[in-house]
Amino acid sequence: MNAVITGASKGIGKAIGERLAAEGFNVIICARNTDALAAAKAAIQEKNPAVTVIAESVDMGDKAQVMAFAQKIKDTWSTVDILVNNAGIFIPGALHEEADGLLEKLMAVNVYSAYHLTRELLPLMIAQRNGHIFNMCSTASHHAYPNGGSYSITKYALLGFTKNLRRELMPHNVRVTAVSPGPTLTASWDGFEAPPDRMMPPEDIASVVWGAFTLAKQTVVEEIQLRPMLGDI
Repeated sequence: MNAVITGASKGIGKAIGERLAAEGFNVIICARNTDALAAAKAAIQEKNPAVTVIAESVDMGDKAQVMAFAQKIKDTWSTVDILVNNAGIFIPGALHEEADGLLEKLMAVNVYSAYHLTRELLPLMIAQRNGHIFNMCSTASHHAYPNGGSYSITKYALLGFTKNLRRELMPHNVRVTAVSPGPTLTASWDGFEAPPDRMMPPEDIASVVWGAFTLAKQTVVEEIQLRPMLGDI
């Protein structure tokens, strides 16, 4: 069994990689920061020395690099069982105050990367009539909030992409799930003063992904929203 996870050098992506490796999956991960990527690869491999773990340095905001990453995956494997589109950038701010070009930057990483990588890998899943795509959306995909800005726009778009994919892939037996976490204890929140117990551990998101994948093949969890017990911060 083979899994691809983008943006997996830390946080939710790394936690999912560790869980899938522990469950016996070969894993290909990518991220920009080579040092963090190497550390993540080692941590994932440690969960199961018997599986193959491959780490590629990729800027998911650059279409050419995304396409090269997709080709690397296809050159390595003839099947992909799980694709987790997790790469993303979180930059809060009001629309009328944020820097010019921020929307384009966030769209490239948060939406276009998932669009292009999914399109490249879909022929494998369609041919095998099997596969599960998880798009890492956000509670910001469902509800506008102050200072959501361009980030929230991109997460709404990612959810829309996910819903379209779900409808299109029904006859091909490929499952699609939108995962929308609220505040999770990851590097995206570095510098934000909040008690750790007000945030969800990334391992919980990984457990939810695994639970959705292991359901009967005729069952699809279309959308998942997760929030801290005390609500958003």
